Amino acid sequence: MYGLWRPRVLGAWRVPATGPAILAVNHSHNVDGPMVMGVAPRPVHFLVKKEAFVGPLGRFLTAIGQVEVDRRSTDRTAITRALDVLSASGVLGIFPEGTRGEGDFAALRAGLAYFAVRSGAPIVPVAVLGSSDRPGRLIKALPPLRSGVDVVFGDPFEAGDGSGRRTRTALDEATEHIQKQLTDHLENARRLTGR
Repeated sequence: MYGLWRPRVLGAWRVPATGPAILAVNHSHNVDGPMVMGVAPRPVHFLVKKEAFVGPLGRFLTAIGQVEVDRRSTDRTAITRALDVLSASGVLGIFPEGTRGEGDFAALRAGLAYFAVRSGAPIVPVAVLGSSDRPGRLIKALPPLRSGVDVVFGDPFEAGDGSGRRTRTALDEATEHIQKQLTDHLENARRLTGR
């Protein structure tokens, strides 16, 4: 990542040094996941769409511990593998919006709340900023080479209310709480970076 772009990393010390953690990352371009993997202080295992697991790229993603997920249905194998990462005190990376978009955390899926409530792992909000609005890209889904990209890690927070409830209502309440925390972090990150 440092060879292709000029990342500026802020707040990486906020990622817990030990124990399970979930990085919730906004997603507006293809480099978000690799950028966070490249600059995070701990190895990150992202949920990655199964369409990416083809040929040499698929073998590479498997070798570095990324979790293949079928987004068209409830992928129980991917859920189990993601929970295994957390139960082994690893770091799970999730794009809570499910796919690339505006990267503004406007529409969250329930998966993030489920993993956080089920595992008890804290969520660390991560904002990747500064490249989706830049002209001069050779490849539309990637920022221009050698451009600056800011990666801002926020304070960890708990998703649930501490009751351990995993009901639909509890997950909906957790998702609402998560969305507010992520949106607030994104606004703070934009103010901090001027992006």
